[in-house]
Amino acid sequence: MAATAIAINVIRRLFAVVMLSGIFSLLAAALWVHLMAVDVAFTEAAVGAGISTLLMLATLAITSTVEKPQLKKSTVPLLIVLATGAALIYGTLDMPVYGDPNAPANKHVYPRYVQGSEKEVGVPNIVTSVLASYRSYDTLGETVVIFTAAIGVLLLLGRGRNRWRPGQRRAVVREDREKEI
Repeated sequence: MAATAIAINVIRRLFAVVMLSGIFSLLAAALWVHLMAVDVAFTEAAVGAGISTLLMLATLAITSTVEKPQLKKSTVPLLIVLATGAALIYGTLDMPVYGDPNAPANKHVYPRYVQGSEKEVGVPNIVTSVLASYRSYDTLGETVVIFTAAIGVLLLLGRGRNRWRPGQRRAVVREDREKEI
């Protein structure tokens, strides 16, 4: 994943960047499967590799295919990312060890799902009861975020005659003038 992230930062061909970001999302989904969070892996694969890649390709279809070179590179974004990363790592220092049977999630949350989900929800499958009932608002929130992002991209990109690729505007304007004559 780190090599993919570095490649995304270095490459200037935007189509390659879009494809690498899809690969990054698939690698993240594989990591979630390895961590036994299949529902998160499924969401990452669907949203990160699927819908996000599709939206970026749609954006790329009506914009330039090469990133414009920056005149001056700033170190401020790098410092912000490093500070945020350090804060996130610091925040994980007091977390229990992965797989610790004495972790709060294993002592309180897990037994409630296993012992009470069928009685509380009425569904014998524990995974289905967790996703459909306990995490239903989370799933609804994820869906709202996806649709909001799609609508935002569509509003930003516009449609119809307002979509211009670089260099096409003059040709279309000329055609319109010729039709008027």
